[in-house]
Amino acid sequence: MVAAMPSRRTQPPALPRVAVLATGGTIAGAQGRGRGYRSGIFSIESLIAAAPGVESLARLDAVHVASIGSQDMGERVWRALAARTQAALDDPGVCGVVITHGTDTMEETAYFLNLVLRTSKPVVLVGAMRPATAMSADGPMNLYNAVATAAHPGAAGRGVLVVANDEIHFAREVAKTNTTQVGTFKSTHRGLAGLVSAARLHFYAGPVRRNTLSSALALPARGKLPRVEVIYAYAGMGRGLVDDAVRAGARGLVMAGVGNGNLGAAAIRAAATAARAGVAVVRSSRTGGGIVERNIEMDDDRLGFIAADELNPQKARILLMLGLAHTRETGALQQLFYEY
Repeated sequence: MVAAMPSRRTQPPALPRVAVLATGGTIAGAQGRGRGYRSGIFSIESLIAAAPGVESLARLDAVHVASIGSQDMGERVWRALAARTQAALDDPGVCGVVITHGTDTMEETAYFLNLVLRTSKPVVLVGAMRPATAMSADGPMNLYNAVATAAHPGAAGRGVLVVANDEIHFAREVAKTNTTQVGTFKSTHRGLAGLVSAARLHFYAGPVRRNTLSSALALPARGKLPRVEVIYAYAGMGRGLVDDAVRAGARGLVMAGVGNGNLGAAAIRAAATAARAGVAVVRSSRTGGGIVERNIEMDDDRLGFIAADELNPQKARILLMLGLAHTRETGALQQLFYEY
């Protein structure tokens, strides 16, 4: 009689490892008795615990980088976040990074990281429009889907992404468009990167402009980035805001112009004076969509201005800050807006 061979049990595949970096925001916020709330109250561990099943998607390494509302996000935290993110990505055992973040300036942080990180691994920013203690809080599902995205091989090589409301957005394309609704994030120019529903992912086309590994905009190791101010145009605008920004030390100005990046005559004269003095002047639009092209309703060549192409004012500011850290030549800066 032949003895039966012992059965071999197939070992389940090892879970991917994802680093989760917390910066605060509404997703970690606590609501009081009224409608108000405080950002960044809950730990990242408690946010993970509030997303049932997320532990089945990946092994999570959770770290706090900051605990702030994203209205207080700035270069100091950006630098710390970029360093921590890059360190996690450089770990061969980490397949991707999730960053929890407030929604107010999430698009700016995402675009900044999209330009300065060097990786093909997924980096996913995620937030929430409702605090963690609110009725129907959207944070747990957003976080669950963000981890699923960061752990998915198909997310690699797409630059920095933003996950919210079952949608996956490219950092360059996404913008917050509503003050309170959970569907606030839109990608109006080139559409979504994909969809994610309960960890089921569907990717569309890849990014169309330079990012991450293809970006040449390294973050300077020392000193602050050049100061760039955003100036909002309006009917009857004078030159005062432009002149004040230059006197305050701005090396760059992003004009959130009306329509196709237009300005009134007084503001044009002030901006042209600034450009002749060596201040980089970028024309963007306050409309929230569309392309600002060169030499359409304004003679950019003569005035020394730069056209923002598709970038909204807040993202144009980030690109100009990083660009000015490498060059002050107007033509070279204009080329950045065509490439990034």
